[in-house]
Amino acid sequence: MTAPERPALDTYRDDPLLGDVVVSHDALEARVGELGEQIAADYRDRPPLMVGVLKGAFMFMADLSRAVGLPVECDFMAVSSYGSATKTSGVVRIVKDLDADLTGRHVLLVEDIVDSGLTLSYVRRNLVARNPASLEVCALLVKEGLQRADPDLRYVGFRIPPVFVVGYGLDVAERYRNLPEIRVYEGPVG
Repeated sequence: MTAPERPALDTYRDDPLLGDVVVSHDALEARVGELGEQIAADYRDRPPLMVGVLKGAFMFMADLSRAVGLPVECDFMAVSSYGSATKTSGVVRIVKDLDADLTGRHVLLVEDIVDSGLTLSYVRRNLVARNPASLEVCALLVKEGLQRADPDLRYVGFRIPPVFVVGYGLDVAERYRNLPEIRVYEGPVG
């Protein structure tokens, strides 16, 4: 039996800055389950260390880690390339580093969204330098047509148009993370 569609939080129901739903709650739930099954099959004999990129990936990683069904470990790092703006600054910096040693570990990097690929490229290079046994990437969202090079993603949740989106962990100036779906943000672009 399928759960009914969860409505947007009442707080945001009439928010003029929120546009169309890009990915519904039901679609998120179904796709995260599929990704979890695929990851479990691929990592059956070597449960990965899941590395979430904060803050945007925290909801996705929580749901994904439960869907994997293996004894995974989780760690987090925070990087910044946006600040409170809606366009990347082009400068990536680590705000919070990992606690775990990656040497010899099978690492699955969990990203909320891949825009230009700049942040992902920076984080990937940083993690590879720590000598993991393997490093793969699982991105919830990939914006179509914005990457200068193939981002080489093992797992992708959804490919979306190049619009600014919020919800399910993604924000603008720390707002909208708690929306149960992913929606277009139609506010001012900074």
